[in-house]
Amino acid sequence: MDALTLFGLFAVTAMLLCYAFEARSPWFVLGFAVACVLGSVYGFLQGAWPFGGVEAVWAVVAARRFVRARQTK
Repeated sequence: MDALTLFGLFAVTAMLLCYAFEARSPWFVLGFAVACVLGSVYGFLQGAWPFGGVEAVWAVVAARRFVRARQTK
């Protein structure tokens, strides 16, 4: 397993864990957004630009959800 694959595994695992715990704290929503950015970077580095693009969009959506969640608390 090379470094790029390990990086992708870390990014996707972080996304999964943060998504699972989103209801507990808005900070997990922010963690999900950061993990999506990492997933996007992984997608572009791997050469799978559609995956990288979709993950970038998810990162923006999650960041907006974090801002809204922080405003309501």
